[in-house]
Amino acid sequence: MWIEGTVAKRKDWNEKLFSLFIRADIPTFIPGQFIKVALPFEDKRIGRAYSLVNQPGDLLEILVVAVENGKLSPALANLNVGDDIQVSDRASGFMTLDEIPPCRDLWMLATGTAVGPFISMLRSAEVWASFANIVLVYGVRNADDLAYLDELRNMEKQRPQFSLYLSVTRESFQGAYKDRITALISSGELEQTTGLTINAQNSHFMLCGNPQMVSETQTILKELGLSPHLKRQPGQITIEKYW
Repeated sequence: MWIEGTVAKRKDWNEKLFSLFIRADIPTFIPGQFIKVALPFEDKRIGRAYSLVNQPGDLLEILVVAVENGKLSPALANLNVGDDIQVSDRASGFMTLDEIPPCRDLWMLATGTAVGPFISMLRSAEVWASFANIVLVYGVRNADDLAYLDELRNMEKQRPQFSLYLSVTRESFQGAYKDRITALISSGELEQTTGLTINAQNSHFMLCGNPQMVSETQTILKELGLSPHLKRQPGQITIEKYW
């Protein structure tokens, strides 16, 4: 089911990357879930799923990259305050904190716009009460793709249990790795830098982003003794692919 929403504001991070803030009346949701948004095109509706970045009760917030030749995202990029947008009548998804078994170290690995659901989780009170150590590894191609960077850096300053690590693969950026996330894990560099050991006893990984990163990282983590988390068989790896 679809309901009508309105663009309340927008924030442009670069010429293709932007956040839309949408006013729409949906039931409360759990940080980490997603909604679908849609626009009419001639005689049909085209919709896509986008993770919510906001906290429950705030304006709906989604992070979007305008994909060249995409069916929906270029049209979303042309929306302005006051424009209409259709929204699914409720949020969905199981990549949420309440699905994770108790553990000491929570690792969040994201590429591109897939940082969105992690921002929502990090804005919640629940995450800080649940884990001794929280690590976000945020991978992008170029430095101007680092949405919400100031907020994340401020969070790192204010929350001793939180560590932020950046991977910028196509240019040098101060304080960022240039290697891909998979290489940082395989080489042991991520463990060395964080001072945390990746193991099945203490670790849970949430992987969100492009399917290649998710698949390759999952393979590496399995070699380290971790297993996929399923309802019928608890494990240490939760995944969400972004296309």
